[in-house]
Formats: sequence, C-alpha cells, structure tokens
Amino acid sequence: MTDATVTRPRTRRDAQFDRIRDREAKLAGTTQRKGRFLSKFLNNRLAVIGFAIFAVICLMSLFAPLIAQHDPMSPNLRAIAKPPSAEHWFGTDKTGRDIFARVLYGGRVSILVGLGSALLSALIGVIIGVYSGYVGGWLDWIAMRISEIFMSFPQIILVLLLVAILGQSLVNLIVIFTLTGWGGIYRMARARMLSIREEEYVQALRSFGLGPARIAYKHMLPNALGPIMVNITLSTAAFILQEAGLSFLGLGVPLSIPTWGNILNAAQDLRVLEQNWWIWLPVGATISLFVLSVNFIGDGLRDATDPSQQG
Repeated sequence: MTDATVTRPRTRRDAQFDRIRDREAKLAGTTQRKGRFLSKFLNNRLAVIGFAIFAVICLMSLFAPLIAQHDPMSPNLRAIAKPPSAEHWFGTDKTGRDIFARVLYGGRVSILVGLGSALLSALIGVIIGVYSGYVGGWLDWIAMRISEIFMSFPQIILVLLLVAILGQSLVNLIVIFTLTGWGGIYRMARARMLSIREEEYVQALRSFGLGPARIAYKHMLPNALGPIMVNITLSTAAFILQEAGLSFLGLGVPLSIPTWGNILNAAQDLRVLEQNWWIWLPVGATISLFVLSVNFIGDGLRDATDPSQQG
C-alpha cells in the first residue's frame, strides 16, 4: 500500500484567514505607496515652501475676524489714504478702510472662487470624461463635441459674455468659471481612460462581468488621479487670476464684496499708482505669492505621482 498525501479540506476558518491575509497585504501596499508619495513630495523644496505659503494665507483668511483689528467695510474719513503704520499695517484706501483687513477678508472670497470653481469643473469633467472615455461610442462623441464648443471660444471672451448675460454676483462667477473650465480636465480624464482601458487588469475585470461604471470609477479612476490633481491646482491659480482681472475691470464680484480683485480696482487711477502704492502693492504681492504657491504645489504633486520618477 503506497502512502498518499491527504489534502485537508478547506474550512470556513481557512477562508477567513485568506481574507485577512489579503486585506493586510493590500493595506501594506497602500501604506507603502502613500509613504513613497509623501517622501517624494517632501523632497521637493519648492513644493514644501509653496504648501507652507498656501497654508498661511488660507489660515489667515479663514481666521480673519481674529487677526484683523478693523472692519473691512467701515470707512474712516479721518484716515483716508494713509500709508502703512502701526495702526494700519497695510495702510488705508481712498475711503479710509483698512487694507490689511480687506486683504484677509478678500482672500476668503477669492480663494473660494478659485478653489471652488476648480473643484466643480474637475468634478464635472472627471465624471463625464472617465465614463465616456471608457465606454466610447456615441456618448463619447457627444461629450467631445460639447467640450469643443466651449473650448473653441477664448475663455475670457466667453466669461465676459456670460457675465453680461447673467449679471455680477459671486454665485454667477463660480458657475461661469465652472462652465468654461470643465472642458480641459474632461479631455485629460478621457485621454487617461483611453490608455488605461487597454490594460490587462481592465480586460480581466470586464471578463468577470463587472459593470462599466464600476470598472471606470472604482478601478480605473484611482490610476488617473495624479494628472487630475495637478490640473486642479493649475485651474485654481488661473481662476484666481481671472477673478482678479475681471474685478479689476469692474466685471467680477460686486464691488461691495471685498475680494483681491476689487481691492486692485482702486489702482485704475493713475494717481493711486504713482502716489498711493500701498493700496495696490500688498494685495498684488499676496495674489502673486498665492498663485506661485499653488503652482509649486502642482509641480510637487506632478513629480510625486509620476510613475517614471518613482524609486
């Protein structure tokens, strides 16, 4: 009689152990990827400096009531166009309002417009681009034609046209930026899906009978988040600059609401440019620093999420 190897039948406890082992392996891989991403980002000095500047400006704007000593909307006829001093750190404008307080409170609105518009346009572009890029067909053709219609016009001209039609308000400006900004990130998300859908794991998921929405959003989208995050940072900087430009021309947020662009609106006067530099220089420097910090963060995210640069 020959000895035969007897295989013990698998029990429910064995299946539980297998699931626990698979979960731990997945968690270890996720932790390793997060650690590698954080290490790459922290090794980029400009990205770290940009994040620090971004955090300082955002926190100061968020806690403006605790930092600013003056009301940004209250005029003071006894302190009209005063240069920087111990009482008014950035000086006062032509109606005696404290510019430091207006810069802090204006940062709330300007950052809301820039970041909110970028996130909303990214949400629309990703939802449409990921699904249509994976499925293709008539849905992809229609989405592409609609995006081409929006992108065929110069964005600033389209923004001016919509502002003239819808009117000036904070909500209208966010809606306008969202409608005019989703096309670029849609095309980026679509391009990523066209390349990722040919991967072997996507073919395997399709063979298991998973639905297209689940494959696109749950399994393919995480592999395309790197360029999308970079695009969001660039869109945020671009929308902040557009808001400042439109408000400077008097076509953005109503002048009654303090924003960085509305503060710059006073610099249309040549006398202010020559004699009252403190009215426009601090807010101009703040806009430049914030936009540079966002661009530095975008560069850091690009390098940290680029597979070709992973060690």
